[in-house]
Amino acid sequence: MTSVVGVDFGTLKTVIAVARNRGVDVITNEVSNRATPSLVGFGPKSRYLGEAAKTQEISNLKNTVNCLKRLAGRSFNDPDIQTEQQYVTAPLVDINGQVGAEVNYLGNSEKFTATQLVAMYLSKIKQTTANELKLPVADLCLSVPAWFTDSQRRALLDAAEIAGLKVLRLMNDTTAAALGWGITKLDLPAPEEQPRRVCFIDIGHSNFTCSIVEFKKGELAVKATAWDRNFGGRDFDKALVDHLAKEFKGKYKVDINTHGRAMARTIAAAEKTKKILSANQQAPVNIESLMNDVDASAMVTRQEFEAMVEPLLARIHVPLEQALAQAKLSKEDIDVIEIVGGGSRVPVLKERIQAFFEKPLSYTMNADEAIARGCAFSCAILSPAFRVRDFTVQDIISYPIEFGWEKAPDIPDEDTSLTVFNKGGVLPSTKILTFYRKQPFDLEARYANSEELPGKTNPWIGRFSVKGVKADGKEDFMICKLKARVNIHGVLNVENGYYVEDQEVEEEVKDDDKKEDDKKDADTRKVKKQVRKGDLPIASGTSSLDASAKTALTEKESAMVMEDKLVADTEEKKNELEAYIYDLRAKLDEQYADLSSEDEKSAIRAKLESTEDWLYDEGDDATKGVYVSKMEEIRALAGPVVQRHFEKVDAERRAVQERVEAEQAAKRAAEEEARKAAEAEKAAQGGSDQEMKDADAPQTESEEAGDPK
Repeated sequence: MTSVVGVDFGTLKTVIAVARNRGVDVITNEVSNRATPSLVGFGPKSRYLGEAAKTQEISNLKNTVNCLKRLAGRSFNDPDIQTEQQYVTAPLVDINGQVGAEVNYLGNSEKFTATQLVAMYLSKIKQTTANELKLPVADLCLSVPAWFTDSQRRALLDAAEIAGLKVLRLMNDTTAAALGWGITKLDLPAPEEQPRRVCFIDIGHSNFTCSIVEFKKGELAVKATAWDRNFGGRDFDKALVDHLAKEFKGKYKVDINTHGRAMARTIAAAEKTKKILSANQQAPVNIESLMNDVDASAMVTRQEFEAMVEPLLARIHVPLEQALAQAKLSKEDIDVIEIVGGGSRVPVLKERIQAFFEKPLSYTMNADEAIARGCAFSCAILSPAFRVRDFTVQDIISYPIEFGWEKAPDIPDEDTSLTVFNKGGVLPSTKILTFYRKQPFDLEARYANSEELPGKTNPWIGRFSVKGVKADGKEDFMICKLKARVNIHGVLNVENGYYVEDQEVEEEVKDDDKKEDDKKDADTRKVKKQVRKGDLPIASGTSSLDASAKTALTEKESAMVMEDKLVADTEEKKNELEAYIYDLRAKLDEQYADLSSEDEKSAIRAKLESTEDWLYDEGDDATKGVYVSKMEEIRALAGPVVQRHFEKVDAERRAVQERVEAEQAAKRAAEEEARKAAEAEKAAQGGSDQEMKDADAPQTESEEAGDPK
């Protein structure tokens, strides 16, 4: 049995859902939280992933990396990444053009690419899921923002592969929410009826997406998706942080912008304050030991907070208008407006969206878990291991894609580029491109409108070299057919190539008026048809990692996982040793008090004391084997005493058992005695009955007649 997993990989935290028990459950992590912080930290002995990274974040800011998702597949010199650095506490660096982080790991300065960092985090998600399900985890469905480009999507697919995971589908966030909403509805319109139109608005920690989706029975079709990449919970937090920074500077003469830890504490306080203000009109802010031994406090009202975020609120309508325009619909055409995402809880946000649509909003889905649940449903539909009601998901292409090529010398008027996939086109989608060529040639794929892309993303997607092209003696050109596909992940490939030849073939002329009998005299005509003759090999160059690089990174990740496991096991053995020392010391005065001589006790106590001193001194950083051998030494010394205790307990247990058995035997004997007595009495009773039968009948009658009873 394999597991079916959906993962909502968020900027702030990640939610894991699994399909099981005829439904979808969100699973909890090692500290029983339903969401795991999207963080990777590095220490002198091991990595800290998820919850562990969160625990040590404030004390290890320079070695903790957050916003992992927003770094994946981006180049270091992109202005978006420079913006991202204000949210990421570890220093971001350039690694062969890609963005990465420089951290101190195992006592050395190390650089890891964003793809590696995401892989580390996905390893943790894999482990959390496997621990909960008690099953190996291989296949999953992973959510991504709809605005992710080809290179960002490929980076996530590479990261998953490095972590030993197979992504069945990279699914746009709002599409996942839509699937989760639609698959459980039993009252969707029939295929011939007007579809139900639902607007899904997802406001997460870092971005805001709006999708308009049409539902019919057993299917959904995304009609439009629009977004604001830099609008989310963290931008609301930042407005509060800027306000508090100003207030603390005036009130306490401290500048949190110069002090990383003070800034981190203020961000945590701002996030908490924002949440309190969602339910209350005002919220106190208290930060102990902010910096320079200053305890800072402030009071923020909801009104003040709304004034701070007004510049953000003024942008809400833009994606909503864009989505309606793209879908060619008006506000009145929308039947339901579903809101999801943690950032959607701010009351003024909901008010503005409701005012825009002029109708009440719907909150039937779990804001934090809807996307993970939708991903789990998608994984269940795609997985052969699971049976689920079939539900067709038709998404759309986010950016137009064009192909360019060199002009063939023999075709002077040939175009050299063509937009093959349009924005808003159906996803997944396949197109066949036809070229007339005499020798091998290359084509390049790129995004047609680079200004639509995030930041300064390079519009280049890939280069595809078509091999094996040669002109035949009879023909001037080889007719080459290339199959270009934007796949289920939203990733473009030229999947295969083949060449065809025009051949004349006999074809029956169809005439519907003819009767069946006339079929044998049917007319035929010669037509030219293209017949597939052979394959053309294609060499692809894209932003995906090549196989050897992926293998090397997979091996490195496996080694780090083993290193982390060894450190965790070592820590466990150290804790076991410490607990054993305390436990044995207490038992010497209690259970073992009468079972050991004074010499034995003093020898064991001396050993415990020396081991404890060692443990808190040079033994603080020993290996797993050393802790195990220290434990064995104490066990050997205390063995005879422990053995006596076992024997005493065993003797007591046997005595109790014997007593119970004796009581049970006595009880059985008494029951047997009682049974025999009852049988004897019954036999005696039977004899007297027989005597009464043998007496003569009239006497019996007269006795009965004169019976005084």
